[in-house]
Amino acid sequence: MRIDRAGLMGAGIVMAAIAAQVAAQGPATTVQQDFEAAAALDAKGDSTAALAAWTTLEARTKPGSRSRGIALIRKSAALFKLDRADDAVTAARDGLALLPAKDPTLAEDRWRAYFDLGLIAQNALDYAGASVSFASAAAAADGASLKVAALLSLADTTTFTDPAAADAALAKVDALVRTAPADADVKALIARRRAILALNRGQYEQARTQAVEAVKFYGGMTSQTDSRDVSARSDAAIASLLAGKSEEARRYMAMTGAGRLSKGEFDPAVQMEVPACGGEADLRPADMAVVEFTIDNDGVVRGVSPIYAAGGGAVALEFARAVRDWSWTPEQTKSFPAFFRYNIRVEMRCSTAFERPSITKFLDADMAAWLESKGFSIPVRERGADAAAIVGQRAALAAAEGKSGPTSLATLPPLYQLVGNAVVGREEAHELAQRAFAIAQANGAPPIALLPLDIRVRETESADSWKQGAYARAITPLLSKPGYAQDPQARSALQLLIADSTRSRSRRVAPLQAVADDKGLAANDPMRVGALILLASLQQQAGDPVAARATFDRSGLAASQCAILDAPPRFLSAGGTFPDEARIWGFEGWTRTQFDVGPDGKVLNERAVLSYPPFVFTKAGTQTVAGARYTKTFRPDGGVGCGGLSQNVRFKMPG
Repeated sequence: MRIDRAGLMGAGIVMAAIAAQVAAQGPATTVQQDFEAAAALDAKGDSTAALAAWTTLEARTKPGSRSRGIALIRKSAALFKLDRADDAVTAARDGLALLPAKDPTLAEDRWRAYFDLGLIAQNALDYAGASVSFASAAAAADGASLKVAALLSLADTTTFTDPAAADAALAKVDALVRTAPADADVKALIARRRAILALNRGQYEQARTQAVEAVKFYGGMTSQTDSRDVSARSDAAIASLLAGKSEEARRYMAMTGAGRLSKGEFDPAVQMEVPACGGEADLRPADMAVVEFTIDNDGVVRGVSPIYAAGGGAVALEFARAVRDWSWTPEQTKSFPAFFRYNIRVEMRCSTAFERPSITKFLDADMAAWLESKGFSIPVRERGADAAAIVGQRAALAAAEGKSGPTSLATLPPLYQLVGNAVVGREEAHELAQRAFAIAQANGAPPIALLPLDIRVRETESADSWKQGAYARAITPLLSKPGYAQDPQARSALQLLIADSTRSRSRRVAPLQAVADDKGLAANDPMRVGALILLASLQQQAGDPVAARATFDRSGLAASQCAILDAPPRFLSAGGTFPDEARIWGFEGWTRTQFDVGPDGKVLNERAVLSYPPFVFTKAGTQTVAGARYTKTFRPDGGVGCGGLSQNVRFKMPG
């Protein structure tokens, strides 16, 4: 068995189906000629011309026919390649709706549409939605290679949303491989999926065994390498290190090429923020993730995917979302080899400097309070329990529908839970949110209770909502709705969410200032306090410590953030040494370390928030900062002299 997407479609079947539909129209070219021309453009990789050709063919088919459905699915594939995700999703869904479900000759068309829908969702880090589509692709496939491709993709995404489902998918792959032997590349991919699943379950020795097997299937530890070898060897390095086999880990890491550029240096990005602790994902200081990504020639990050997380799948995906906002300059990308920019991995932790409050939790509490006034309650959901909770939530919805009807207020609690469940994909969440919003509105919910559903409707409307600025553009119109505009809590929540989703520091100031100055909020309202803290941070970063201190003082919080309250203490000396392991293997790399400074100038609470390569310099970076000394600062209460500082530590081989 070999998984190969080239030539997957039954061209003769498709042409015959379309020709039968439109033969009577008598065009200048035959439908078969048009199909062959469009297929040739697809094979050539000319997606723009292919899109035009499939669109023309679509117009020649009868509305509502299966022939129209086939043309739409081919059109969707071209749209996907042109990065027009929303249009691709629409065309694929419209095409699937026209294909007879029981027609076996169209199995490959259905597979193709579902598989592309899965890839679109996966690219958007909508792993729940991707899992639904990959499962549908596996069900539609009529050949072992297509089914295995879909199941392996399903295992990839469900590793971070529903590990039990990943287990089930891999069990099905094993059964297929027993009847249709796989080649070495497929075996390597199977081993990698098992390794990453075991890694995220904390089964480190099992992960190491599988990762080493994947390396062997790819040809072993030779000097010949491609991007697949790099990822497989990195899997083996991470698993070996976590399994306590540090020497083996260093050997595999060295053979990835990470930290060993033949020319130039891999510098931190010019935009490289880690997510704040807290927030919508409830990130905690102990949470950690390794994220893989590729840097294009223009410095834009592509192909972001989580590899490992201590803290659960939701944690992994949240860190991956942060990486999408990183940027290198074109000049930086020219300084290291093109091959090196593929499948880079970085170890990440959240920042405690300015922990971000969770606006969603405030809104959830308002919805829960309103429902309680109506005699209903929303059960408290524990962190990381979404995959287990979804079965009960769906059952509760079905029970409420059966007892009171599909539009009753009794259905709103389970609907609300499903809308926020991480295992529910974007498209289903959109439909559920629309339904829940209509029910809440019909029952007179106040604006602050309606708002979370209205936001969810808008943020799930587009497959491209993850792109920079898309979220803010989607929810900004809500500020003009009278109900929200006249409610201090609602308008403040919107402003905070808009500010949080905006990359530009200058553009974040206006919405934060609006919340800070909102006369409708109490002086100690959590939203006002959160806005003031974030605003003070931006003012300090802009070089205005006077304004930063005044803004922070308005928050009423304790004065422990020296970056806001005082000029930072002056650096006196560094500590730490170059790690012996890295020296032996010739590694170079860097960390970004966050720490506090005591009144005596000694470093406290040091922790690495970024490390490249993963795990290699994490300990050395924190040791280097721990041994640093700063000027003393006076604190009458004897507390921390300075909190929330950060420092990059670079490790470079001599000579």
